[in-house]
Amino acid sequence: MVKDFELIGEIIMSTKSNTQYYVLCISNEKYPVSLEARKIYQCVPDTRAEAHGQIRVIDESGEDYLYPVDIFLPIEIPEEATRAFAQES
Repeated sequence: MVKDFELIGEIIMSTKSNTQYYVLCISNEKYPVSLEARKIYQCVPDTRAEAHGQIRVIDESGEDYLYPVDIFLPIEIPEEATRAFAQES
């Protein structure tokens, strides 16, 4: 799991403000109302949060909130999917 944390940190550090990146929720045990397990979420770069083991995610409310990084896995999605997600917003 530490490797996954490092990968999320690398993604955050390498993203520009207009770049979107996504994570897969692997556990919503502590956040059943805000997150769905096995669902893809968009992230908002936040290096201060990442330094504290957290990640800023746009959750089911449509707002971005901080969550523990260990309940997500970073994923890469095709460019076409990124455009499709952007059109949904």
